[in-house]
Amino acid sequence: MALALAGGGPLGAIYEIGTLMALSEVLDGVDFNELDAYVGVSAGSFIAAGLANGLSPAYLHRMFVDSDSAEFPFEPEMLLKPAFGEYGRRAASVPALLVESFVDYLRKPLRQGFLASFQRLSRAIPTGIFDNAGMDVFLTRLFSMPGLTNDFRQIRSRLFLIATDLDSGASIAFGSKGHDHVPIATAIRASAALPGLYPPVEIDGRWFADGALKKTLHASVALKEGIPLVLCINPLVPFDASLASHERHLKRRHLVDGGLPVVLAQTFRAIVHSRMKTGLEKYDIQYKDADVILFEPKRDDADMFFTNMFSYADRKRLTEQAYRKTRDELLRRYEELAPKLARHGVSINHAALTDPHRSLARRMAQLKRRRAGNMGLTALRLSDTLDDLARALRRREHRPV
Repeated sequence: MALALAGGGPLGAIYEIGTLMALSEVLDGVDFNELDAYVGVSAGSFIAAGLANGLSPAYLHRMFVDSDSAEFPFEPEMLLKPAFGEYGRRAASVPALLVESFVDYLRKPLRQGFLASFQRLSRAIPTGIFDNAGMDVFLTRLFSMPGLTNDFRQIRSRLFLIATDLDSGASIAFGSKGHDHVPIATAIRASAALPGLYPPVEIDGRWFADGALKKTLHASVALKEGIPLVLCINPLVPFDASLASHERHLKRRHLVDGGLPVVLAQTFRAIVHSRMKTGLEKYDIQYKDADVILFEPKRDDADMFFTNMFSYADRKRLTEQAYRKTRDELLRRYEELAPKLARHGVSINHAALTDPHRSLARRMAQLKRRRAGNMGLTALRLSDTLDDLARALRRREHRPV
């Protein structure tokens, strides 16, 4: 069994966590820390690497949403630090580029116009607005915890993190043979380097950018490994403003009013989602004996598109919504999914699925009380330490001699 996770930035990761919490409750026979393979793209690479390392969906929820109780809270601010180093390197190249442009123009002023001669100045434009080096530092610290590893070769399951080689346009699966020496944290940073937003990441003399440039999910990486069941989560769905206003009886909003960031986000989502649908149709033909099951938000989900990732309340609401919508989706598709999953030894717990009292907030509160017990923070820290020790022992047991 494998899990393939698409990107979508911090909000995409938060949506995936809510979906995983729902699936882990009602899919009997699935342990999301014990799958055979994990495939992650962009923000999904962070979640995939965490799960493969033994971090439970609940632990990831504490890290991304309930950060007050997390040892390593995820702070969105780390992703929005200006890329001053990139700005400086590009600015330093301007004098030489100016000289080259003037010389080129003076040599052939009649054959080549002024603007054509100075076109090379475009090389001084920074390749990214923000610096995601802080992500590498954060992840290196996280994967240095007891029981975790920053080395693909030390993980029992197969972990594939996808990035795009800029010079060839090829998709590279870090974690595969020949690409498993790269630190996991660096591979995640490369996979999440969205062009224009973050500078490309240099690895072994080559430059890499976001893994979604060619494919959205890359579920085929797991299918090629011969894995017959791949669960996929894709947060990148284009928003349908007219459908949202009709279904929710809201005033219709025009995305153009949100400015360039919203327009670019909608454009990117529309492109990758269309491409993903085409890919899934090909899987049905190429891998007839395998089942690929996709979970994604509906196109009228305004919260998924407009949530403020800096707001704790908004992040909490988004995970709760992903949790509830996934449960609704499982119930709606029960007749379709139950026999598919049964072929792989997985059953849907119908009683848990139809329990009207279940919510993610209640579930997390129960887990927190169970972990804390009567000793408060001391027991909470002890529980985390025991979890780390258990992960270390499992890794030691499965480490090749």
